[in-house]
Amino acid sequence: MANDQRNTGFHHVAFACKDLDATVNFYDHLLQFPLVHTEIQGQGQNFMRHVFFDLGDGSNLAFFYLHGVGEPENYKTEISTGLDLPIWVNHVAFAADEARYQQVKQTMVEAKIEPVMEADHDWCQSIYYADPNGILVEFCKDTPGFNPDPKKARSLLSAVPPEVKT
Repeated sequence: MANDQRNTGFHHVAFACKDLDATVNFYDHLLQFPLVHTEIQGQGQNFMRHVFFDLGDGSNLAFFYLHGVGEPENYKTEISTGLDLPIWVNHVAFAADEARYQQVKQTMVEAKIEPVMEADHDWCQSIYYADPNGILVEFCKDTPGFNPDPKKARSLLSAVPPEVKT
């Protein structure tokens, strides 16, 4: 990534974590996103670590581990439930083909980690897991995916869903 000349897409998305070892195990070992960079700043017992996991497409998922740098004692890392929202609202979705989808499911079964949910969205199938920080991660397998339609997408911004007949 050092000589990466991309100028679109994410470079990285960063979140907070409370248990760095559990976070590294989840992303590096279980999900096989290699830990590729760690920074540390601060002095003595007041520091932060910033860790980066390679997502395989030139982008990274990153986490801050904070220790005495101004964070509240009981800060929350749950990006949905920590805000009193359903867990599925704020989440990270990773692209997966059939092989990756099945590999993740098998790895999680072996690790005794239950999915939060599995869903068929018509255009994709998804399986969701909570990471050690309470962040929902999705593996999304296009079946066949959606066709971009900006005109329809804009029209639906103010549409009202139809009433369900019972």
